[in-house]
Amino acid sequence: MWAELRAIVSAIANDHIRGLLNAFLDDPDIAVRYQTAPAAKSIHHAFRSGLLEHVLSLLKLARLVGSHYVSIDVDLLTAGIVLHDIGKIYELSYDRGFSYSPEGQLLGHIAIGIRMIAEKLRAFPEFPVELRNLIEHMVLSHHGQLEFGSPKLPIFPEALLLHYLDDMDSKMECMRALIDKDPQAEGYFSTYSAALSRVALRKARYLESNPSGAAGPGAGFDSTDDTEAAGVAAGIISNNIHSTQGTASNISTPIPPGRAATPAPPNFKPAPAGNSIFGTKLQQALHDERK
Repeated sequence: MWAELRAIVSAIANDHIRGLLNAFLDDPDIAVRYQTAPAAKSIHHAFRSGLLEHVLSLLKLARLVGSHYVSIDVDLLTAGIVLHDIGKIYELSYDRGFSYSPEGQLLGHIAIGIRMIAEKLRAFPEFPVELRNLIEHMVLSHHGQLEFGSPKLPIFPEALLLHYLDDMDSKMECMRALIDKDPQAEGYFSTYSAALSRVALRKARYLESNPSGAAGPGAGFDSTDDTEAAGVAAGIISNNIHSTQGTASNISTPIPPGRAATPAPPNFKPAPAGNSIFGTKLQQALHDERK
């Protein structure tokens, strides 16, 4: 994954952006941490090398979306992607388990990232101030909303796109992890996720057990419903069988005027449908229809 990231950065056309990003990736301490750090403590990509996996996912999305929105500066977007979470390599502690470092608790990864950019830019006195402001704005605004920790709202296309791609990729990873969690657990649905504010459907399991879309376990029926339905079905089948085996008394014949019709005796014993209200009403309806 690291070689893939280096190749993407090396292909950047803008000399200023390529030089700045290589300054980060060439730094031995940053390189080791970037390849090891998780993207978060617990919410998304919360595993070793999760940050690198997340960044590569965003870079692939940027190529796809950037080709659709032709006004997007993909080099600028790439800079925002590579640097938006750079502060997490120092915000998080991940040698033994995941937790926050003292620096992370005091400053947070956005502030740390801005400081890291300032330190690296000291070696680039010719770096355009306007380009620096755009890159720093993307880092400051990538959470998208003030209440989510961004000091600024994204106010140009690449900054807004970075936010949405980052949000989408993190949520898709959250859902993947939620569905894959506790694979031995029964049922179609995961436990509740506070991060996503919902449960998730185990779609593969649901489709495998319901290939035709028929109702199955966990789809609103319990064992009592199944027992009652079986009893009703047995009664209907029995009714159909006996109605095809009727005698002459069951065949409709003209009734002479003045004579009352004599009802034919029942020709079958309905199958029991349990004590449910549904079963009792259906049996009554079948009986009334035969009168």
